[in-house]
Amino acid sequence: MSRIPLAWLQVSRERNRLLVAMAGIAFADMLMFMQLGFRTALYDSNTQVHRSLRADLVLVSPLARNIVSMMNFPRRRLYQARSFAGVQSVEALYTDSREWKNPDTRQNEGILFLGFNPEKSVFNLPGVDRNLDKLKLPDMVLFDQGSRGQYTHTIAALEAGKVVPTEIRSRRIKVAGLFMVGASFAADGNVITSDQNFLRIFPDRKQSEVNAGLITLEPHVDPMQMKQILQANLPNDVRVMTLAEFAELEKVYWQNNTPIGFIFSLGTVIGFIVGAVIVYQILSSDVADHLSEYATLKAIGYGDRYLLMVVFQEALILAALGFVPGLAISSGLYALTRGATNLPLFMTVSRSVTVFLLTISMCLLSGIIATRKLRAADPADIF
Repeated sequence: MSRIPLAWLQVSRERNRLLVAMAGIAFADMLMFMQLGFRTALYDSNTQVHRSLRADLVLVSPLARNIVSMMNFPRRRLYQARSFAGVQSVEALYTDSREWKNPDTRQNEGILFLGFNPEKSVFNLPGVDRNLDKLKLPDMVLFDQGSRGQYTHTIAALEAGKVVPTEIRSRRIKVAGLFMVGASFAADGNVITSDQNFLRIFPDRKQSEVNAGLITLEPHVDPMQMKQILQANLPNDVRVMTLAEFAELEKVYWQNNTPIGFIFSLGTVIGFIVGAVIVYQILSSDVADHLSEYATLKAIGYGDRYLLMVVFQEALILAALGFVPGLAISSGLYALTRGATNLPLFMTVSRSVTVFLLTISMCLLSGIIATRKLRAADPADIF
């Protein structure tokens, strides 16, 4: 028994108190895991379309906010950009978020429509590449099988090679194939079609105005250098961005211009505070219950530093014991949420390490506060 650390003996002596502490820390960890996971899923889900594009640079309106609020700019800017040496091609991209009629439920649901010239795919998506010829036919569209909602029968029919009819704004369209991107916080799913079909579906849109220009450069051209050249020579009604900056634009919008990003960050802070309070209560009660024993140790020559290290060791033990069930429960909740919402919610090593470090910090902070009474303890007063 003499080889068992004093901190572990203190922690394990009261089994009920230990279980309560583990449950409290696991709950705090679960809160932090879920909030951090949702925040990452927010950014990842809303940039999935951006990451699927084949482009080195992107032209957008300076007023563009995110993928569903891209704003328009003149199509002639694409031709002007194409005239620069080092630019291989420039393709137009049309975007619009509207409601369409779910083929399964016949209910109206939000969907993001994307249109491009099917002579050359601008998407790095196998499902789109396989179905380019179908998009050249009138009113044909492709459907994102990662969309959120009840689309079981539609997906099964498309996988069997059938065409599924539906409607948008009283216009009949036909779903002819599948691709995979996934739902987001901005839209329940995505539909890709040709630029001509896009303009038929949205007659209020003009062919002379586009939402984005996707620029492919020659292999030897530096994207950052070409970005500076284009930005300096094109009119100020367009903004030139790299593909990474285009995705960052979306992330910044959700982070700074909506309350969602702030709410998830606040939830993480609340989880940290909840855990700190719970651990403080446990450690404070433990110190109070064993104050006479600590005073005895001080009386026989052990200093405050030794006693403080005992309490800190207790805090670290509680952090480790509480983190394990918190990680397991959060992983299960991630899988449950992913299945229900189709959001990209996965447990990652970096997030696990982050929450574990937060848990250690939380427990050590509680230990520092709980040891104030211990530092002030005088053996003469105790006895």
